[in-house]
Amino acid sequence: MRIILADSEAIFRVGMARIFSGESDLDVVAQADNLPETLSVVAETPADVILFEAGLSHTPAEAVSEVARRALPAAKLILVTQRPGEQETVDYLRRGVRGILTRAVSPDLLVRCVRKVAAGETWLDKQGVNWVIQAYRSQALQGVAPGQQLRLSEKEMLMISGVTQGLKNKDIARQVGTTEQVVKNYLRKIYDKLQVSDRLELALYSMHHRLLDGYVPRPAREEQPRVADPGETAEMPPAAIVSASPDSQVPSSQPQLQKHHSDSTDH
Repeated sequence: MRIILADSEAIFRVGMARIFSGESDLDVVAQADNLPETLSVVAETPADVILFEAGLSHTPAEAVSEVARRALPAAKLILVTQRPGEQETVDYLRRGVRGILTRAVSPDLLVRCVRKVAAGETWLDKQGVNWVIQAYRSQALQGVAPGQQLRLSEKEMLMISGVTQGLKNKDIARQVGTTEQVVKNYLRKIYDKLQVSDRLELALYSMHHRLLDGYVPRPAREEQPRVADPGETAEMPPAAIVSASPDSQVPSSQPQLQKHHSDSTDH
């Protein structure tokens, strides 16, 4: 896994690089100590994970958006920051952040976070997970009228099922028997239809509204290339794509998200 370290403090970059050097599957491919250099590096250096310090900019939310926009497609962004508040956490995730860490993170959790995010999961502490779920619920209550029923086509259901399993677009395309571009087009339509902004919100929406309850994919037919029109049937909680960092506990009234156990007191 290729890692870019973007941090203003040399001692912190050196420390992280030393931790990663002890792992055979982790390789630091580039480093940066300011925002302009970071934007240049992420645009030119293939990487799986970017560790980006919020303090590299006086406006970290805007900087996160710019880094996410400039980064090469495979790169996933982990933000290193002071403990963010509720609105900041939700905003960072909407802007493309896939994990949030503090400087107090232990070496073990740092490595685990990088591996999980590189594998397509989202890494948050217990409080962060609760904030995201609550923000989603508030949005859902405002955006869906009482009694409103959504109709989703079979292919839309397949796309949603793939996202909730943490599959990448190319894996969903292979499973459905179509192309990555078609998957992207479907996901954009699904986001608009369900009034969500990204894969994380789609997974949370699916869990909260139990979209996949009882859903069984239809057997694949011999492919007749066609794109189904939205508007066939649906109604249907899936495997969560959110990894809560150690000791995370989601209240029992909420869907249980994956947890990692550790003795660390920082998560």
